[in-house]
Amino acid sequence: MQKLFSSFVRVLQGALIGLGAVLPGISGGVLCVLFGIYQQIMALLVHPFKTLKESWKTLLPVLIGVAAGFLGIAKLLGVVLDKYPGPSVCLFVGLIAGMVPALFRDAGEQGRGKGAWIALVAAFVLMLGFLLGLNAVNVVIAPGFGAYLLCGVCLALSVIAPGMSFSTLLMPLGLYTPLLNGISSFDPAVLLPVGIGAVVTVLALARLINYLVENHHAIIHHAILGIVVAATIVIIPVSTFTDVVSALVNVICLAVGAVIAVGMDKLGEKVKKG
Repeated sequence: MQKLFSSFVRVLQGALIGLGAVLPGISGGVLCVLFGIYQQIMALLVHPFKTLKESWKTLLPVLIGVAAGFLGIAKLLGVVLDKYPGPSVCLFVGLIAGMVPALFRDAGEQGRGKGAWIALVAAFVLMLGFLLGLNAVNVVIAPGFGAYLLCGVCLALSVIAPGMSFSTLLMPLGLYTPLLNGISSFDPAVLLPVGIGAVVTVLALARLINYLVENHHAIIHHAILGIVVAATIVIIPVSTFTDVVSALVNVICLAVGAVIAVGMDKLGEKVKKG
C-alpha cells in the first residue's frame, strides 16, 4: 500500500511538472527542485541508461506524470488560459509561493555562507531585470523550423536551469501560442525541431549544470531561490484584478495553490522517509 501511495504521489508530481512546463511563467525545473527530484532528473539527463537502471522505480512514475501533464494538458490549457487567464496563473503562482519555504529549507541543508546570500540577491536582481526588460521589448519572430529550434532550447533550459520559464521567454516573441498549438495537435513540423533543440541543449549544458549543483550546493540553490522569487513576482497577473469579484477569485486561487503546495511538500517528505 505504501509503494502504491508513493507511486501515486510521484505521478502527481510529474503531472504538475509537465503542466508547469507549459503554463506561462512557470518552470518545470523549479517544480523538480521543489518536489526534491531535480538531482535525479539531472542524473537521468546526464547518465540516462545508468540512472534508469538504478532508479527506474522512482523515476518511471514521474516520467509518466510529466508526459501526461505536458502532452495531455496542452490543448485544455490553451482553452483555460484563454477563458480564465487570471485564476489559472494565480493558482500556479500560489503553488510556487507555497513551496518557497521548502526551497529555502533545502537550499540551506549545507549551510548559508556569505556567498549563498550574495548569489540569492544577485540572481533575484538579474532575473527580475531580465524578465522586465524582455517584457518591455516588442519583438515578434515568425514561426518556422529555426524558431521552433529556439523553442526547444528554451524548453530544455526550463528544466535544467530552474526558474528559466520557456513560456516567459517565448510569449514576448510571439512563439508561445504557435508552439502550444503544435504540441496539442502533435504536429511533426513543430515537435521535430523542438526535440532537436531540446536534445542539443541538454547534451551541451546538462553536465555543467549538474556539476555546479553537486559541488556548489548552497550557492546554486540560493541562486535558484532568487530566480524563483523574481520569476514569480513578474508573472503575477496584476491586470486581471479588475474588480472586487475578479480580485477575490484570484486571491482564492492563490490561497488554493499555496495549500496544495504545502500538502505536496508534506507528501514529498513522507515519500522520502517511506
